[in-house]
Amino acid sequence: MYLHLGNEFSVNVKDIVGIFDIENTTIGKFTKRLLDRAEKEHRCFYATMEMPKSFVIVMKNGEEKLYISQLAASTLKKRLVI
Repeated sequence: MYLHLGNEFSVNVKDIVGIFDIENTTIGKFTKRLLDRAEKEHRCFYATMEMPKSFVIVMKNGEEKLYISQLAASTLKKRLVI
């Protein structure tokens, strides 16, 4: 099963490590560091050009990727109900 993150981005539900609200989590220095590192290493993908509301961490084949989405974390979590 896949989770649609917005625009043309979907990820396999099995690969999702976590779904996070960007406003609440980016106040922490560790989260900021995580996002900065992903951006520098070209592992950060934007599913929106609008104001981001959430980010999703995905681990596939030992590689971590971050997806930035305009959808709220609560909306994405509701879509996960199987």
